[in-house]
Amino acid sequence: MMPLRLADPGETNIIKRVSGTPEVKKHLEDLGFVAGGEVSIISMTAGNIIVNVKESRIAISEEMANKIYV
Repeated sequence: MMPLRLADPGETNIIKRVSGTPEVKKHLEDLGFVAGGEVSIISMTAGNIIVNVKESRIAISEEMANKIYV
C-alpha cells in the first residue's frame, strides 16, 4: 500500500484506504475516492495531480493525493 502520489501515471490502481480528518475523508469520498474504487493518474504538474476516478477527471493537490492509499 502506498500514497496515490507515488503511483505511476497511466496505471490503474485500486483505492485501499482514504485517510485524514473526517471532513477531508468526506470531501474525497464525495469526489469519488472510495475504498475499492479504481483511480489512475493522468498527469502530474506543479504540485497538482490530475486523476481519472469514476469516469471523471479531477485535479487534486499532492497533499490530498498523500491521503489516498492504493
